[in-house]
This record gives sequence, structure tokens and C-alpha cells, in this order.
Amino acid sequence: MTLRVLTVDDSRTILAMLHHTLSNAGFEVLQAEDGKQGLDVLKSETVDVVITDINMPVMDGIEFIKNVRATGQHNSLPILILTTETSQDKRDQGKAAGGTGWIVKPFDPEKLISVIHRVVH
Repeated sequence: MTLRVLTVDDSRTILAMLHHTLSNAGFEVLQAEDGKQGLDVLKSETVDVVITDINMPVMDGIEFIKNVRATGQHNSLPILILTTETSQDKRDQGKAAGGTGWIVKPFDPEKLISVIHRVVH
């Protein structure tokens, strides 16, 4: 079974890096450029894990996670936060919103793939 990953980030460079890394690892990759687009994707697609940035226009990652969790149908969906933010306050906000894990940019491709496998299985 091919794992489906939704990546949500306003940086086209990060989206491209994630797409390259994840597709080369055998994942199917869906992408969105902000939290609102991410929610739209989740309405029509089934994914196994979400990777989201925090600092984005339109809807940031914290609001995106809160909205995903509020629907009730995605309570067990792993959501990894991939961000440049390192403060404990932001980490606490991410966890309180329903984030599963925290990865600081720039990411190590092997570690990212390992974390995805760990949270999905």
C-alpha cells in the first residue's frame, strides 16, 4: 500500500523539496500552499499523514490543525509540524492544537521518512 502524504507549506521551495524526498521514498504526495487549501484537500482526499508549516498566509498551521481536529473525522490522522520555529511556546501551541510531532527546518530526508513511518504504523 502506498502511503499518501499531504504537505502544507507556503514555500514553493519547501514543497518541491518535500515532493522530491517523499516521492523518491515511494509516497504519494498531495500539496497545499496554506491551511485553507489543506482543508480543501482533506475534504476530497484520504491521506495517511499531514506535514504542515506553522507560519503561512490565509490560515496558519496552528489554525489548520485545530480545524482538522474539529471535524472529528481526522482525530487519529498524524500531523507533523515542519517549521523553522524552535520556541517551546510554539511547540506547546502545536501540541495543544493536536499536532503529533515537531520537525525543525531544514529537515533531514532520512529522519523525516523515519518519523512518517513511525507515526503511521
